[in-house]
Amino acid sequence: MTWGTELWDQFDSLAFHTSKGIEFCDRFAQFIKERCVVENEYAAKLKKLVKNFQPKKKEDDAEWTSLKGFCCMITEVHDIAGQHEMIADNLINITIKDLQALVQQIKQERKKHLIAGQKQQASLQNQLQLLDKTKKQYEKSFREAEKAQEAHKKADADKHMSRADVEKAYNNMVQKQQVSEDCKNEYAAELQKTNEFQRQHFHHHMPLIFEQIQEMEERRVLKVQELLMSCATIEKEVMPIINTCIVGMVKAAESVSFAVDSQLVIDKYKSGFEPPEDIFFEDLSNPQTSVERINASTPQSSASNSASQHGSSNRMDIVRSSFSGSMRSKRKTRLLNIFSSSKTDEIKEDYSHLPPNQQKKKLSQRINSIKSSIAKETAERDGMLKMQDVYKQNTALGDPHTVSKQLEENGQKLDRLRVELQKFERISRNSALRNNSISGTSLTTITCSNSRSKKNESNNVRESCQSSTLDQDSFDDIDDDDDNYDDIDQKPQGNCVAIYPFTAPSEGSISMEDGEVFQIMEFDQGDGWMRVRRLNNSEEGFVPTTYVQIRDKS
Repeated sequence: MTWGTELWDQFDSLAFHTSKGIEFCDRFAQFIKERCVVENEYAAKLKKLVKNFQPKKKEDDAEWTSLKGFCCMITEVHDIAGQHEMIADNLINITIKDLQALVQQIKQERKKHLIAGQKQQASLQNQLQLLDKTKKQYEKSFREAEKAQEAHKKADADKHMSRADVEKAYNNMVQKQQVSEDCKNEYAAELQKTNEFQRQHFHHHMPLIFEQIQEMEERRVLKVQELLMSCATIEKEVMPIINTCIVGMVKAAESVSFAVDSQLVIDKYKSGFEPPEDIFFEDLSNPQTSVERINASTPQSSASNSASQHGSSNRMDIVRSSFSGSMRSKRKTRLLNIFSSSKTDEIKEDYSHLPPNQQKKKLSQRINSIKSSIAKETAERDGMLKMQDVYKQNTALGDPHTVSKQLEENGQKLDRLRVELQKFERISRNSALRNNSISGTSLTTITCSNSRSKKNESNNVRESCQSSTLDQDSFDDIDDDDDNYDDIDQKPQGNCVAIYPFTAPSEGSISMEDGEVFQIMEFDQGDGWMRVRRLNNSEEGFVPTTYVQIRDKS
Protein backbone atom coordinates (compact mmCIF):
# COMPACT_ATOMS: atom_id res chain seq x y z
CA MET A 1 0.00 0.00 0.00
CA THR A 2 1.75 3.06 -1.31
CA TRP A 3 0.64 6.63 -1.80
CA GLY A 4 1.92 6.57 -5.40
CA THR A 5 -0.74 4.10 -6.53
CA GLU A 6 -3.53 4.89 -4.11
CA LEU A 7 -3.23 8.68 -4.10
CA TRP A 8 -2.00 9.32 -7.69
CA ASP A 9 -4.33 12.32 -8.09
CA GLN A 10 -4.03 13.80 -4.53
CA PHE A 11 -0.89 15.86 -4.79
CA ASP A 12 -2.48 18.97 -3.31
CA SER A 13 -4.07 16.98 -0.49
CA LEU A 14 -0.72 15.42 0.41
CA ALA A 15 0.87 18.85 0.42
CA PHE A 16 -1.79 20.05 2.88
CA HIS A 17 -1.41 16.90 5.01
CA THR A 18 2.36 17.30 5.34
CA SER A 19 1.86 20.94 6.25
CA LYS A 20 -0.46 19.91 9.09
CA GLY A 21 2.14 17.36 10.26
CA ILE A 22 4.79 20.06 10.57
CA GLU A 23 2.30 22.26 12.40
CA PHE A 24 1.65 19.39 14.84
CA CYS A 25 5.39 19.05 15.54
CA ASP A 26 5.58 22.78 16.29
CA ARG A 27 2.65 22.46 18.70
CA PHE A 28 4.31 19.44 20.34
CA ALA A 29 7.52 21.41 20.84
CA GLN A 30 5.59 24.34 22.29
CA PHE A 31 3.81 21.98 24.70
CA ILE A 32 7.15 20.59 25.90
CA LYS A 33 8.52 24.12 26.43
CA GLU A 34 5.52 25.18 28.48
CA ARG A 35 5.65 21.89 30.38
CA CYS A 36 9.29 22.59 31.29
CA VAL A 37 8.33 26.08 32.50
CA VAL A 38 5.61 24.56 34.70
CA GLU A 39 8.01 21.93 36.10
CA ASN A 40 10.67 24.54 36.89
CA GLU A 41 8.14 26.87 38.51
CA TYR A 42 6.73 23.99 40.55
CA ALA A 43 10.22 22.94 41.68
CA ALA A 44 11.16 26.54 42.54
CA LYS A 45 7.99 27.04 44.57
CA LEU A 46 8.52 23.74 46.38
CA LYS A 47 12.09 24.71 47.28
CA LYS A 48 10.95 28.14 48.43
CA LEU A 49 8.26 26.51 50.55
CA VAL A 50 10.82 24.17 52.10
CA LYS A 51 13.15 27.10 52.79
CA ASN A 52 10.37 29.12 54.46
CA PHE A 53 9.41 26.24 56.75
CA GLN A 54 12.92 24.94 57.42
CA PRO A 55 13.55 25.18 61.19
CA LYS A 56 16.33 27.45 62.31
CA LYS A 57 19.57 25.70 63.24
CA LYS A 58 19.67 27.18 66.75
CA GLU A 59 16.12 26.24 67.71
CA ASP A 60 15.84 24.26 70.95
CA ASP A 61 12.85 22.35 69.58
CA ALA A 62 15.08 20.45 67.14
CA GLU A 63 15.31 17.55 69.59
CA TRP A 64 11.62 16.60 69.37
CA THR A 65 10.87 13.55 67.24
CA SER A 66 7.88 15.32 65.67
CA LEU A 67 10.09 18.18 64.51
CA LYS A 68 12.75 15.77 63.30
CA GLY A 69 10.11 13.89 61.32
CA PHE A 70 8.86 17.16 59.85
CA CYS A 71 12.42 18.15 58.88
CA CYS A 72 12.94 14.78 57.19
CA MET A 73 9.64 15.18 55.36
CA ILE A 74 10.45 18.63 53.96
CA THR A 75 13.92 17.37 53.02
CA GLU A 76 12.27 14.67 50.93
CA VAL A 77 9.99 17.32 49.40
CA HIS A 78 13.12 19.28 48.46
CA ASP A 79 14.51 16.18 46.78
CA ILE A 80 11.24 15.69 44.89
CA ALA A 81 11.52 19.28 43.66
CA GLY A 82 14.99 18.46 42.36
CA GLN A 83 13.53 15.54 40.40
CA HIS A 84 11.03 17.86 38.75
CA GLU A 85 13.91 20.11 37.74
CA MET A 86 15.63 17.07 36.27
CA ILE A 87 12.49 16.27 34.25
CA ALA A 88 12.49 19.79 32.84
CA ASP A 89 16.21 19.66 32.00
CA ASN A 90 15.90 16.31 30.24
CA LEU A 91 12.84 17.43 28.27
CA ILE A 92 14.68 20.55 27.11
CA ASN A 93 17.95 18.81 26.29
CA ILE A 94 16.47 15.73 24.60
CA THR A 95 12.89 16.16 23.43
CA ILE A 96 12.87 19.78 22.30
CA LYS A 97 16.19 19.56 20.49
CA ASP A 98 15.11 16.42 18.63
CA LEU A 99 11.76 17.99 17.75
CA GLN A 100 13.38 21.13 16.43
CA ALA A 101 15.82 19.10 14.33
CA LEU A 102 12.96 16.95 13.03
CA VAL A 103 10.85 19.97 12.02
CA GLN A 104 13.80 21.57 10.24
CA GLN A 105 14.57 18.38 8.33
CA ILE A 106 10.91 17.72 7.39
CA LYS A 107 10.50 21.26 6.13
CA GLN A 108 13.51 20.98 3.85
CA GLU A 109 12.51 17.58 2.46
CA ARG A 110 8.88 18.64 2.00
CA LYS A 111 9.95 21.73 0.12
CA LYS A 112 12.17 19.67 -2.20
CA HIS A 113 9.46 17.08 -2.89
CA LEU A 114 6.78 19.70 -3.50
CA ILE A 115 9.02 21.56 -5.93
CA ALA A 116 9.69 18.33 -7.82
CA GLY A 117 5.96 17.53 -7.92
CA GLN A 118 5.08 21.01 -9.03
CA LYS A 119 7.62 20.75 -11.85
CA GLN A 120 6.07 17.49 -12.97
CA GLN A 121 2.62 19.01 -12.76
CA ALA A 122 3.75 22.03 -14.79
CA SER A 123 5.38 19.81 -17.45
CA LEU A 124 2.17 17.81 -17.81
CA GLN A 125 0.13 20.98 -18.13
CA ASN A 126 2.48 22.33 -20.77
CA GLN A 127 2.22 19.08 -22.73
CA LEU A 128 -1.58 19.13 -22.49
CA GLN A 129 -1.65 22.74 -23.64
CA LEU A 130 0.58 21.87 -26.61
CA LEU A 131 -1.73 18.97 -27.49
CA ASP A 132 -4.74 21.23 -27.27
CA LYS A 133 -3.04 23.75 -29.54
CA THR A 134 -2.22 21.17 -32.24
CA LYS A 135 -5.76 19.82 -31.97
CA LYS A 136 -7.21 23.26 -32.52
CA GLN A 137 -4.93 23.75 -35.55
CA TYR A 138 -6.06 20.44 -36.95
CA GLU A 139 -9.71 21.32 -36.39
CA LYS A 140 -9.22 24.66 -38.10
CA SER A 141 -7.41 23.17 -41.12
CA PHE A 142 -10.03 20.45 -41.40
CA ARG A 143 -12.86 23.00 -41.50
CA GLU A 144 -11.00 25.03 -44.07
CA ALA A 145 -10.45 21.90 -46.19
CA GLU A 146 -14.17 21.12 -46.02
CA LYS A 147 -15.01 24.66 -47.11
CA ALA A 148 -12.53 24.46 -49.99
CA GLN A 149 -14.06 21.16 -51.09
CA GLU A 150 -17.58 22.60 -51.08
CA ALA A 151 -16.36 25.64 -52.98
CA HIS A 152 -14.82 23.40 -55.65
CA LYS A 153 -18.03 21.43 -55.95
CA LYS A 154 -20.02 24.60 -56.42
CA ALA A 155 -17.56 25.96 -58.98
CA ASP A 156 -17.52 22.71 -60.91
CA ALA A 157 -21.31 22.60 -60.97
CA ASP A 158 -21.66 26.21 -62.04
CA LYS A 159 -21.72 26.39 -65.86
CA HIS A 160 -21.03 30.08 -65.84
CA MET A 161 -17.66 29.68 -64.09
CA SER A 162 -14.56 29.70 -66.26
CA ARG A 163 -12.21 26.81 -66.48
CA ALA A 164 -9.53 28.86 -64.75
CA ASP A 165 -11.77 29.58 -61.78
CA VAL A 166 -12.67 25.94 -61.50
CA GLU A 167 -8.99 24.99 -61.66
CA LYS A 168 -8.20 27.57 -59.03
CA ALA A 169 -10.91 26.23 -56.72
CA TYR A 170 -9.56 22.73 -57.24
CA ASN A 171 -6.02 23.71 -56.38
CA ASN A 172 -7.24 25.51 -53.26
CA MET A 173 -9.14 22.40 -52.20
CA VAL A 174 -6.10 20.19 -52.67
CA GLN A 175 -3.93 22.65 -50.73
CA LYS A 176 -6.35 22.86 -47.81
CA GLN A 177 -6.68 19.11 -47.68
CA GLN A 178 -2.91 18.80 -47.59
CA VAL A 179 -2.68 21.30 -44.73
CA SER A 180 -5.44 19.48 -42.89
CA GLU A 181 -3.65 16.20 -43.37
CA ASP A 182 -0.43 17.69 -42.02
CA CYS A 183 -2.22 19.11 -38.99
CA LYS A 184 -3.85 15.74 -38.49
CA ASN A 185 -0.50 13.99 -38.53
CA GLU A 186 0.99 16.60 -36.19
CA TYR A 187 -1.99 16.27 -33.85
CA ALA A 188 -1.66 12.49 -33.86
CA ALA A 189 2.04 12.69 -33.10
CA GLU A 190 1.52 15.21 -30.34
CA LEU A 191 -1.30 13.12 -28.91
CA GLN A 192 0.94 10.07 -28.82
CA LYS A 193 3.67 12.10 -27.15
CA THR A 194 1.25 13.52 -24.59
CA ASN A 195 -0.12 10.10 -23.75
CA GLU A 196 3.37 8.79 -23.21
CA PHE A 197 4.26 11.80 -21.04
CA GLN A 198 1.05 11.42 -19.07
CA ARG A 199 1.69 7.72 -18.60
CA GLN A 200 5.18 8.47 -17.27
CA HIS A 201 3.78 11.25 -15.12
CA PHE A 202 1.10 9.21 -13.37
CA HIS A 203 2.89 5.84 -13.28
CA HIS A 204 6.51 6.74 -12.66
CA HIS A 205 7.40 10.36 -11.82
CA MET A 206 4.57 11.31 -9.47
CA PRO A 207 4.41 7.91 -7.68
CA LEU A 208 8.12 8.25 -6.97
CA ILE A 209 7.55 11.69 -5.44
CA PHE A 210 4.53 10.42 -3.52
CA GLU A 211 6.58 7.53 -2.13
CA GLN A 212 9.28 9.94 -1.01
CA ILE A 213 6.63 12.11 0.70
CA GLN A 214 5.17 8.97 2.30
CA GLU A 215 8.60 7.90 3.58
CA MET A 216 9.16 11.40 4.98
CA GLU A 217 5.78 11.44 6.70
CA GLU A 218 6.23 7.96 8.15
CA ARG A 219 9.64 8.97 9.47
CA ARG A 220 8.06 12.01 11.09
CA VAL A 221 5.37 9.91 12.77
CA LEU A 222 7.97 7.37 13.94
CA LYS A 223 10.09 10.16 15.41
CA VAL A 224 7.06 11.59 17.20
CA GLN A 225 6.43 8.15 18.64
CA GLU A 226 10.03 7.96 19.87
CA LEU A 227 9.79 11.40 21.44
CA LEU A 228 6.54 10.51 23.18
CA MET A 229 8.24 7.38 24.49
CA SER A 230 11.24 9.42 25.61
CA CYS A 231 8.89 11.74 27.58
CA ALA A 232 7.47 8.71 29.34
CA THR A 233 10.97 7.33 29.92
CA ILE A 234 12.12 10.62 31.47
CA GLU A 235 9.17 10.47 33.85
CA LYS A 236 9.83 6.80 34.56
CA GLU A 237 13.50 7.36 35.40
CA VAL A 238 12.70 9.76 38.25
CA MET A 239 9.84 7.70 39.66
CA PRO A 240 12.13 5.35 41.68
CA ILE A 241 13.77 8.38 43.31
CA ILE A 242 10.40 9.99 43.99
CA ASN A 243 9.18 6.68 45.44
CA THR A 244 12.30 6.58 47.61
CA CYS A 245 11.46 10.08 48.83
CA ILE A 246 7.94 8.94 49.64
CA VAL A 247 9.36 5.97 51.55
CA GLY A 248 11.54 8.44 53.44
CA MET A 249 8.43 10.45 54.33
CA VAL A 250 6.79 7.29 55.64
CA LYS A 251 9.86 6.47 57.74
CA ALA A 252 9.93 10.05 59.03
CA ALA A 253 6.31 9.69 60.10
CA GLU A 254 7.02 6.34 61.76
CA SER A 255 9.96 7.83 63.65
CA VAL A 256 7.68 10.21 65.55
CA SER A 257 7.11 8.92 69.07
CA PHE A 258 4.92 10.57 71.67
CA ALA A 259 6.66 8.59 74.41
CA VAL A 260 10.10 9.87 73.39
CA ASP A 261 8.81 13.45 73.14
CA SER A 262 7.20 13.16 76.56
CA GLN A 263 10.48 11.98 78.05
CA LEU A 264 12.32 14.81 76.28
CA VAL A 265 9.91 17.30 77.83
CA ILE A 266 10.73 15.83 81.24
CA ASP A 267 14.47 15.98 80.58
CA LYS A 268 14.26 19.56 79.32
CA TYR A 269 12.04 21.15 81.93
CA LYS A 270 12.51 18.98 85.04
CA SER A 271 13.90 21.16 87.85
CA GLY A 272 14.97 18.39 90.21
CA PHE A 273 13.36 20.05 93.24
CA GLU A 274 11.07 18.23 95.63
CA PRO A 275 7.42 19.32 95.99
CA PRO A 276 6.84 21.68 98.94
CA GLU A 277 5.50 20.29 102.18
CA ASP A 278 2.11 21.14 103.65
CA ILE A 279 1.68 24.62 105.11
CA PHE A 280 0.69 24.46 108.78
CA PHE A 281 -2.09 26.47 110.29
CA GLU A 282 -0.91 29.16 112.68
CA ASP A 283 -3.23 29.43 115.65
CA LEU A 284 -2.83 33.01 116.81
CA SER A 285 -4.91 32.37 119.90
CA ASN A 286 -2.41 29.77 121.09
CA PRO A 287 1.11 31.20 120.49
CA GLN A 288 2.74 28.22 122.16
CA THR A 289 1.30 25.77 119.58
CA SER A 290 2.26 28.05 116.70
CA VAL A 291 5.83 28.29 117.95
CA GLU A 292 6.07 24.51 118.30
CA ARG A 293 4.72 23.94 114.80
CA ILE A 294 7.03 26.52 113.33
CA ASN A 295 9.97 24.97 115.13
CA ALA A 296 8.88 21.48 113.98
CA SER A 297 8.40 22.51 110.37
CA THR A 298 11.78 24.25 110.25
CA PRO A 299 14.57 21.94 111.52
CA GLN A 300 17.17 23.93 113.41
CA SER A 301 20.16 23.41 115.61
CA SER A 302 20.57 25.29 118.83
CA ALA A 303 24.22 25.54 118.07
CA SER A 304 23.78 27.45 114.81
CA ASN A 305 20.85 29.82 114.09
CA SER A 306 22.35 30.98 110.84
CA ALA A 307 22.32 27.40 109.51
CA SER A 308 18.57 27.07 110.20
CA GLN A 309 17.90 30.31 108.40
CA HIS A 310 19.89 29.06 105.43
CA GLY A 311 17.93 25.76 105.38
CA SER A 312 14.64 27.65 105.53
CA SER A 313 15.68 29.88 102.65
CA ASN A 314 16.61 26.76 100.63
CA ARG A 315 13.13 25.31 101.12
CA MET A 316 11.53 28.61 100.13
CA ASP A 317 13.66 28.60 96.99
CA ILE A 318 12.37 25.10 96.23
CA VAL A 319 8.79 26.30 96.52
CA ARG A 320 9.42 29.31 94.32
CA SER A 321 11.20 27.25 91.68
CA SER A 322 8.45 24.63 91.55
CA PHE A 323 5.79 27.30 90.87
CA SER A 324 7.67 29.85 88.79
CA GLY A 325 9.68 27.55 86.52
CA SER A 326 12.63 28.35 84.41
CA MET A 327 11.11 31.49 82.81
CA ARG A 328 10.92 33.35 86.14
CA SER A 329 14.49 32.37 87.00
CA LYS A 330 15.63 33.70 83.64
CA ARG A 331 13.83 37.02 84.22
CA LYS A 332 15.35 37.22 87.68
CA THR A 333 18.80 36.63 86.21
CA ARG A 334 18.28 39.39 83.63
CA LEU A 335 17.20 41.78 86.39
CA LEU A 336 20.25 40.95 88.47
CA ASN A 337 22.49 41.49 85.45
CA ILE A 338 21.71 45.21 85.64
CA PHE A 339 23.21 45.58 89.10
CA SER A 340 26.02 43.01 89.07
CA SER A 341 29.20 42.43 87.07
CA SER A 342 31.69 39.73 87.98
CA LYS A 343 29.32 37.69 90.16
CA THR A 344 26.81 37.52 87.32
CA ASP A 345 29.44 36.18 84.99
CA GLU A 346 30.21 33.41 87.49
CA ILE A 347 26.51 32.54 87.79
CA LYS A 348 26.19 32.29 84.03
CA GLU A 349 29.35 30.31 83.67
CA ASP A 350 28.48 27.52 86.11
CA TYR A 351 24.74 27.62 85.23
CA SER A 352 23.81 27.95 88.88
CA HIS A 353 20.84 30.14 87.89
CA LEU A 354 19.20 27.01 86.37
CA PRO A 355 17.34 24.23 88.20
CA PRO A 356 19.51 21.26 89.25
CA ASN A 357 18.59 18.95 86.38
CA GLN A 358 19.04 21.67 83.77
CA GLN A 359 22.32 22.74 85.35
CA LYS A 360 23.56 19.15 85.22
CA LYS A 361 22.55 18.89 81.57
CA LYS A 362 24.25 22.15 80.59
CA LEU A 363 27.43 21.26 82.46
CA SER A 364 27.52 17.85 80.78
CA GLN A 365 27.14 19.48 77.37
CA ARG A 366 29.91 21.96 78.17
CA ILE A 367 32.25 19.21 79.36
CA ASN A 368 31.58 17.12 76.23
CA SER A 369 32.22 20.17 74.05
CA ILE A 370 35.55 20.82 75.76
CA LYS A 371 36.54 17.15 75.41
CA SER A 372 35.77 17.21 71.70
CA SER A 373 37.86 20.38 71.33
CA ILE A 374 40.71 18.68 73.19
CA ALA A 375 40.47 15.65 70.89
CA LYS A 376 40.51 17.92 67.85
CA GLU A 377 43.51 19.91 69.05
CA THR A 378 45.32 16.69 70.01
CA ALA A 379 44.79 15.29 66.51
CA GLU A 380 46.11 18.52 65.02
CA ARG A 381 49.13 18.33 67.32
CA ASP A 382 49.87 14.77 66.21
CA GLY A 383 49.67 15.87 62.58
CA MET A 384 52.01 18.81 63.20
CA LEU A 385 54.51 16.55 65.00
CA LYS A 386 54.57 14.21 62.01
CA MET A 387 54.98 17.20 59.70
CA GLN A 388 57.86 18.50 61.84
CA ASP A 389 59.61 15.13 61.60
CA VAL A 390 59.23 15.17 57.82
CA TYR A 391 60.61 18.72 57.61
CA LYS A 392 63.58 17.76 59.79
CA GLN A 393 64.37 14.83 57.53
CA ASN A 394 63.98 16.90 54.35
CA THR A 395 64.32 20.67 54.80
CA ALA A 396 63.40 21.24 51.17
CA LEU A 397 59.79 20.45 52.03
CA GLY A 398 59.50 23.15 54.70
CA ASP A 399 60.96 24.92 57.72
CA PRO A 400 60.62 22.97 61.01
CA HIS A 401 60.69 26.24 63.02
CA THR A 402 57.36 27.36 61.59
CA VAL A 403 55.82 24.13 62.81
CA SER A 404 57.43 24.67 66.23
CA LYS A 405 55.57 27.98 66.62
CA GLN A 406 52.33 26.29 65.70
CA LEU A 407 53.07 23.50 68.16
CA GLU A 408 53.69 26.05 70.90
CA GLU A 409 50.36 27.77 70.19
CA ASN A 410 48.62 24.41 70.04
CA GLY A 411 50.15 23.40 73.38
CA GLN A 412 48.96 26.60 75.04
CA LYS A 413 45.48 26.08 73.67
CA LEU A 414 45.47 22.49 74.94
CA ASP A 415 46.61 23.67 78.36
CA ARG A 416 43.78 26.19 78.55
CA LEU A 417 41.22 23.62 77.44
CA ARG A 418 42.43 21.04 79.98
CA VAL A 419 42.36 23.57 82.82
CA GLU A 420 38.86 24.58 81.75
CA LEU A 421 37.84 20.90 81.66
CA GLN A 422 39.12 20.36 85.20
CA LYS A 423 37.26 23.48 86.30
CA PHE A 424 33.91 22.41 84.90
CA GLU A 425 34.34 18.85 86.16
CA ARG A 426 34.90 20.28 89.64
CA ILE A 427 31.81 22.50 89.27
CA SER A 428 29.83 19.46 88.16
CA ARG A 429 30.93 17.42 91.19
CA ASN A 430 30.14 20.26 93.62
CA SER A 431 26.77 20.81 91.97
CA ALA A 432 25.92 17.12 92.36
CA LEU A 433 26.81 17.29 96.06
CA ARG A 434 24.65 20.38 96.58
CA ASN A 435 21.69 18.85 94.77
CA ASN A 436 21.94 15.66 96.81
CA SER A 437 22.06 17.68 100.00
CA ILE A 438 18.92 19.67 99.09
CA SER A 439 17.07 16.50 98.17
CA GLY A 440 18.09 14.78 101.41
CA THR A 441 17.05 17.78 103.49
CA SER A 442 13.66 17.94 101.82
CA LEU A 443 12.99 14.26 102.40
CA THR A 444 14.05 14.53 106.04
CA THR A 445 11.80 17.55 106.53
CA ILE A 446 8.80 15.68 105.12
CA THR A 447 9.55 12.74 107.42
CA CYS A 448 9.73 15.11 110.36
CA SER A 449 6.41 16.72 109.49
CA ASN A 450 4.69 13.35 109.21
CA SER A 451 6.03 12.22 112.58
CA ARG A 452 5.00 15.32 114.48
CA SER A 453 1.51 13.98 114.96
CA LYS A 454 2.88 11.37 117.33
CA LYS A 455 3.46 13.21 120.57
CA ASN A 456 5.39 10.36 122.18
CA GLU A 457 8.11 10.56 119.49
CA SER A 458 8.58 14.33 119.44
CA ASN A 459 12.02 14.21 121.04
CA ASN A 460 13.27 11.72 118.48
CA VAL A 461 11.92 13.94 115.73
CA ARG A 462 13.78 16.97 117.07
CA GLU A 463 17.01 15.02 117.28
CA SER A 464 16.53 13.74 113.72
CA CYS A 465 15.79 17.24 112.44
CA GLN A 466 18.83 18.61 114.28
CA SER A 467 21.03 15.97 112.68
CA SER A 468 19.66 16.81 109.26
CA THR A 469 20.30 20.48 109.96
CA LEU A 470 23.87 19.70 110.83
CA ASP A 471 24.22 17.83 107.57
CA GLN A 472 22.71 20.78 105.76
CA ASP A 473 25.20 23.10 107.48
CA SER A 474 28.09 21.03 106.22
CA PHE A 475 26.78 21.16 102.67
CA ASP A 476 26.06 24.89 102.98
CA ASP A 477 29.74 25.35 103.77
CA ILE A 478 30.46 23.66 100.46
CA ASP A 479 28.05 26.05 98.74
CA ASP A 480 29.84 29.04 100.21
CA ASP A 481 33.23 27.92 99.00
CA ASP A 482 33.60 25.43 96.14
CA ASP A 483 37.30 25.06 96.80
CA ASN A 484 36.63 23.28 100.10
CA TYR A 485 35.92 20.12 98.15
CA ASP A 486 39.45 20.08 96.84
CA ASP A 487 40.92 20.81 100.27
CA ILE A 488 39.81 17.47 101.71
CA ASP A 489 42.87 15.57 102.82
CA GLN A 490 43.84 12.83 100.46
CA LYS A 491 46.60 10.31 100.66
CA PRO A 492 49.29 10.54 97.96
CA GLN A 493 48.93 7.81 95.35
CA GLY A 494 52.63 7.74 94.48
CA ASN A 495 55.65 9.85 93.57
CA CYS A 496 56.88 11.31 90.29
CA VAL A 497 59.81 13.35 89.05
CA ALA A 498 59.77 16.14 86.43
CA ILE A 499 61.75 15.26 83.32
CA TYR A 500 61.08 18.62 81.57
CA PRO A 501 60.64 22.15 82.94
CA PHE A 502 57.07 23.47 82.81
CA THR A 503 55.63 26.97 83.28
CA ALA A 504 52.03 27.16 84.54
CA PRO A 505 49.94 28.83 81.81
CA SER A 506 46.93 29.62 84.04
CA GLU A 507 45.40 29.16 87.46
CA GLY A 508 44.99 25.54 88.50
CA SER A 509 48.35 24.33 87.17
CA ILE A 510 51.75 24.69 88.81
CA SER A 511 55.22 25.27 87.43
CA MET A 512 58.04 22.79 87.90
CA GLU A 513 61.75 22.43 87.24
CA ASP A 514 63.63 19.53 85.71
CA GLY A 515 64.31 16.86 88.36
CA GLU A 516 61.78 18.22 90.90
CA VAL A 517 59.95 15.48 92.88
CA PHE A 518 56.16 15.62 93.52
CA GLN A 519 53.53 13.53 95.25
CA ILE A 520 50.82 12.17 92.96
CA MET A 521 47.37 13.17 94.23
CA GLU A 522 45.34 12.17 91.16
CA PHE A 523 46.42 10.19 88.12
CA ASP A 524 45.69 11.17 84.52
CA GLN A 525 41.95 10.69 83.77
CA GLY A 526 42.47 10.59 80.02
CA ASP A 527 42.81 14.35 79.44
CA GLY A 528 46.64 14.44 79.58
CA TRP A 529 46.94 16.13 83.04
CA MET A 530 47.95 14.84 86.46
CA ARG A 531 47.32 16.50 89.84
CA VAL A 532 50.46 16.62 92.02
CA ARG A 533 51.62 18.18 95.32
CA ARG A 534 54.98 19.72 96.13
CA LEU A 535 56.95 18.11 98.91
CA ASN A 536 58.05 21.36 100.59
CA ASN A 537 54.96 23.61 100.78
CA SER A 538 52.03 21.24 99.94
CA GLU A 539 51.13 23.34 96.88
CA GLU A 540 48.87 21.37 94.54
CA GLY A 541 48.07 21.77 90.85
CA PHE A 542 47.94 20.09 87.48
CA VAL A 543 50.94 19.33 85.29
CA PRO A 544 51.19 17.60 81.87
CA THR A 545 51.48 13.83 82.25
CA THR A 546 54.15 13.64 79.54
CA TYR A 547 56.39 16.05 81.47
CA VAL A 548 56.82 13.74 84.50
CA GLN A 549 58.00 10.21 85.13
CA ILE A 550 56.24 8.03 87.71
CA ARG A 551 58.63 6.48 90.22
CA ASP A 552 56.34 4.41 92.40
CA LYS A 553 52.63 3.95 93.11
CA SER A 554 51.14 3.47 96.58
